[in-house]
Amino acid sequence: MSLSDLDKRSRDIFRSIVESYLDTGEPVGSRNVSRALGMSLSPASVRNVMSDLEHMGLLHSPHTSAGRLPTEIGLRFFIDALLEVGDLSADERQQIEVQVRASQRSNSAEQVLTEASQMLSGLSSGAGVVLTHKSDMRLKHIEFVRIEPLKALAILVGEEGEVENRVVDLPAGLPPSALIEAGNYLNAHLQGRTIAEVRKELERVKDVDQAELNQLSQKVVDAGLAVWSGASEEEPGTLIVRGRSNLLTDLEAVGDLERIRLLFDDLENKRDLIQLLGLAEKGDGVRIFIGSENNLFSLSGSSIVVSPYRDREQRIVGVLGVIGPTRLNYARVIPMVDYTAKLVSRLLG
Repeated sequence: MSLSDLDKRSRDIFRSIVESYLDTGEPVGSRNVSRALGMSLSPASVRNVMSDLEHMGLLHSPHTSAGRLPTEIGLRFFIDALLEVGDLSADERQQIEVQVRASQRSNSAEQVLTEASQMLSGLSSGAGVVLTHKSDMRLKHIEFVRIEPLKALAILVGEEGEVENRVVDLPAGLPPSALIEAGNYLNAHLQGRTIAEVRKELERVKDVDQAELNQLSQKVVDAGLAVWSGASEEEPGTLIVRGRSNLLTDLEAVGDLERIRLLFDDLENKRDLIQLLGLAEKGDGVRIFIGSENNLFSLSGSSIVVSPYRDREQRIVGVLGVIGPTRLNYARVIPMVDYTAKLVSRLLG
């Protein structure tokens, strides 16, 4: 469907219904639309247009009311074709900068991201969410500790104090000295690099440095940089969610309570949420997922507005955004998420 499929009268009526829904969450009747538009249209004429819009799949009528609500298809059409996204005011930009920059003093990327998610929650009245990839930390120190005959724990320490543990499968007959050699080699040659950079560098120098790093130690190094402890490559990051209590406000019906319960269940499913956020990394700018457009929120009738952020090499290293009901104030939330993502990129760069 495109904007050309609606004439001006239909657009105005559709816009009025959606904007009223986003503001109140209530079905909108033809009489109220007629009054809001201030046009010389009778409620009967408005009803005819509403019926056409319903037939097109843009509106639906709840069984408890004669009014109309936008469908998920209708919301998507409104956002893509009719939504007027403004810019943040100078005061709003300053508020975001002050709150997020204050966390920079801790010299911790995770604290910056935690503060960003908390700030987005407060300003949007939704839940702020951030996904950051563990694999992007820059190494300061690595150590291997044998925990079983054929397993060792790789302890990775980042430049900003992050600590990650990974379980390493050891080849049979590996001497204790091989673990020490592997750690010494990494600490001497590969500090200050991300794990992805370390992998690439190891491939480059493997043959050249074979004499320095024997074959068994090489296996320890390779395994220690490739295997996650207690997770899989499908869960490659740290998930931060702040402000769930905001989702409990302004509930007007038992159905809303059930929706929130389902949403909380969704948020507990970490893997699915991480996979959803990963979709936002496939392109620049703000991405919007409405209701059943994603499997995670198909039952809870919720939306998520997210945008990727970058590191100092301008690589996408995570996403941040807002989760809330489908009647989010998109015109306000979209520029807020976009500005925060760009700010976090500058702070982490």
